[in-house]
Amino acid sequence: MENTINTRESGSPNAAPNSGWRVIKTWLGVGVVVAGSAAAAVWNKEAFAAATEKPAPPAPPLVSVAVSPPLQHDVEAKLQFLGQFSGVEHLEIRAQVGGTLAQISFKDGDVVKKGDLLFVIDPEPYEIRLSQAKAQLESAKARVELAEREMERAETSIRAGVDSRQTYDQRVAERHVAVAAVAAAEALIRDARFDLGRTRITAPFSGRIGTHLVSVGNLIAGSRAAGSPTTLLATLVSLESVYLNFDMSEADYMAFLRARGSQPSPLADTVEISLSDETTFSRTGTLDFLDNALNRSSGTIRARATVPNSDLLLRPGGFARVRVALGPAAPGLLVPDSAVLPDQSQHVVMTVGTDGTVAPKVVKVGDLRGGLRVVRSGLDPTDRVVVEGIPTVRPGQKVATTAGAIRLNPGRD
Repeated sequence: MENTINTRESGSPNAAPNSGWRVIKTWLGVGVVVAGSAAAAVWNKEAFAAATEKPAPPAPPLVSVAVSPPLQHDVEAKLQFLGQFSGVEHLEIRAQVGGTLAQISFKDGDVVKKGDLLFVIDPEPYEIRLSQAKAQLESAKARVELAEREMERAETSIRAGVDSRQTYDQRVAERHVAVAAVAAAEALIRDARFDLGRTRITAPFSGRIGTHLVSVGNLIAGSRAAGSPTTLLATLVSLESVYLNFDMSEADYMAFLRARGSQPSPLADTVEISLSDETTFSRTGTLDFLDNALNRSSGTIRARATVPNSDLLLRPGGFARVRVALGPAAPGLLVPDSAVLPDQSQHVVMTVGTDGTVAPKVVKVGDLRGGLRVVRSGLDPTDRVVVEGIPTVRPGQKVATTAGAIRLNPGRD
């Protein structure tokens, strides 16, 4: 019986299915355990990542800039240059006679009047020459008197038949020689007086004198001839008016000529002048000279204006800005000078489009008017120009905009 039972358990048909089911259940259990472990591992990883992950930073706010359309204003067409003052009259004071400098009658930098005494050269040698010339004149006059008496006696002797005609002719010639000696002595006197007068050097015109270049006691060289070496004593420049010299480029010169083409003469025009420490063009002058040729090396032409100097503030050698008008006022665009950025050889203005994107525009600029820069081309009246916050923007950047303002200051240029 035991054998039968064992045989059934081991050899009956139901023994294999029961054994396979047990194996399947075993592997299913293992799979459930593995899947549970894997799910637990994934859940733990996601939970750890969620616990340790930082939230994404918020987007930075847009840079805020102030924008404004360019200011539309009537602008006169003008050219601006840098000029330098020079004296209308500039004199190098040199002596016409030599000698020892005996006196200086001014202080360095004084304003002197025409005829004021400046230098005195020791006059004694020239006084001696004058005395000698006077003595020669007296001697010559005495010879004339003697020659006249000799001529009268010779004439009487001829009438009496004592002397010949030849003797009389000799006496006449001697008188002519004596008269010529008188004329020569008088010329020597004038020459000596001329030299004596030149020992006192006076100002030939009113102006400001520079520093004295020779001290009292020095021996100076003087000459009437221009080419002979002489000693420079000082310099004198006039003050009532001064020249303002400046150079026009060929392009500016052509624009000037075309603007003045309908007038009989392009000269005698009023120019505006601003000194180096001034912000306005408060002075005026008269353009009275244009050179007859352009400089081949620089491509410029020299121009000159005469400027009144009633307050004696203008000095030769100083610099000033000068503006030359080309025509009547016409509508133009103005922007702050700080809004114009240099870009190599060009100028750029930053603008903001309707979508808030910064876009640069290349412009051609003119001079300053009322503290603003004239834009000749490259900008439209509807453009929104960045007037504040320029250092914080770059091309293509998105920005937030606020309304700005461009104001003209008539008191500035």
